[in-house]
Amino acid sequence: MRFRLLVLLLGAASLVAFSGASGDGEAMIREANRFLDSLSAMQKAVTLHSFDGAKRVEWHYFPDSGYQRAYGYARPGIGYKYMDDEQEKLAHNLLRAGMSEQGYSKVQGVIQLEEILRLLENDTSGNRDREAYYYTVFGKPSATGTWGWRLEGHHLSLNFTVRDGKLVSATPAFFGANPHEVRGGPDKGLRVLGPEEDKAKQLLQSLESGQRDLAVVQHVAYRDILSFVDKRARLVNEPPGLAAAELTDEQYQALRSLVREYAANGSATITKGRMDRFDGTAREKIHFAWAGGTKPGEGVYYRVQTPDFLIEYANTQNRANHSHTVWRDWNGDFGHDVLAAHYQDYDHGIGKPVYRAAK
Repeated sequence: MRFRLLVLLLGAASLVAFSGASGDGEAMIREANRFLDSLSAMQKAVTLHSFDGAKRVEWHYFPDSGYQRAYGYARPGIGYKYMDDEQEKLAHNLLRAGMSEQGYSKVQGVIQLEEILRLLENDTSGNRDREAYYYTVFGKPSATGTWGWRLEGHHLSLNFTVRDGKLVSATPAFFGANPHEVRGGPDKGLRVLGPEEDKAKQLLQSLESGQRDLAVVQHVAYRDILSFVDKRARLVNEPPGLAAAELTDEQYQALRSLVREYAANGSATITKGRMDRFDGTAREKIHFAWAGGTKPGEGVYYRVQTPDFLIEYANTQNRANHSHTVWRDWNGDFGHDVLAAHYQDYDHGIGKPVYRAAK
């Protein structure tokens, strides 16, 4: 068994000096090129892909086997197991360019859970593999033009788009945790995505009966996040839930804290941009919806939606011990709103699909 990835996850910050503003497009260009320059020609062949190709928007949070069943070919990119130590360090520097310390720690936790899951399942097939996380670069990292990159594997998909040296998109951003709570062994009690569930439950429990009647859209949780791995996020004929305008100031701050838990996984630049969008949205246009129960073992689903973005959380599998979370931008995933502002598929997720011919 190889342990070097775990060592990197625990201490990558100190292995190679990282400079520049976290999340800044220039930092991503610099770190992406350093990483690519370290690769052999064969490694570059699997890492570099066209920005305009289908693979850039074909994303998934299933293990490699599930990805291949969905798309008919292997997950693109270069995995940790195919890098030497120096290349892994440089890959982690690229990752840190898009993440806060909180977000980077959650990435570490998701990958740590993959090893815990392998041991729990006594998996010898390779389906549970903490080194099966892949970096893919789409287009040429440059201060001019458009390019993007992704880190992806089981329960993780982080997607970034840079245009003319500026970071224009950091979604879809998916984190999952299986188990949601480690219930035995040396890591007992570990909950990588614990705050995402705890803060939402606290908000729900603070609601008065009339508020709760609006917030709870059904009493059985959805099986998974509804936006799944769609190339463009959508909700069709789903009730919006409780408007933030119906919340007290204290409840609104609890909702804001929940949103920030997701927003703050990104760099300082990403976090500020996301929270500015939330704070700038009229409260009547912000909705919180809940499905499921609140007791241990009961499935949980909730979402926060605004005209700009959608947050979804589902913890239903394995007796509600297997959680999925995602931040989607209705029109901004993969940079769609910047790269094709004239095209819009859906009316921000509330109501029936609205189609408009592309110009």
